[in-house]
Amino acid sequence: MDATTVVMILLLVVLVFFMFRNKRKRDAQQADLQSKLVPGVEVMLSFGVYGTVVSIDDEANVAEVEVAPGTVIRVHRQTLGRVVEPVVADDDAVVSDADEVDSLRAGDARTADDTVVDTTSPAYGERVDETRLDAATDTDEPRKA
Repeated sequence: MDATTVVMILLLVVLVFFMFRNKRKRDAQQADLQSKLVPGVEVMLSFGVYGTVVSIDDEANVAEVEVAPGTVIRVHRQTLGRVVEPVVADDDAVVSDADEVDSLRAGDARTADDTVVDTTSPAYGERVDETRLDAATDTDEPRKA
């Protein structure tokens, strides 16, 4: 055998290994989801609707989900996408909306990585007041931008 054939066989073996590994991982996730699906738990359906499981019929593969008070829909069991876990926030990481509004009123802007940038300085790109005196000529004419 030449080197190319050996490399191709190794790639095929690695591909098959990862296929089986991913299948086992998906099966474990599905089993975990099925164990959490009990009446009363909040779920998100695969099409984005949130609701509370009322009942699950294993034989018919049908689940009843309450999406609003008094509104129960029947869906196929496979549409139960995930169980919604309650979010617990850390006390240190909590920033009130009032603090954020005050920060934005002060002239700060948020960038993509949530760093605060001072937008009140001319270096940020703010136009300078055009009616102030031009220091070089001592005239009262507005500066040209």
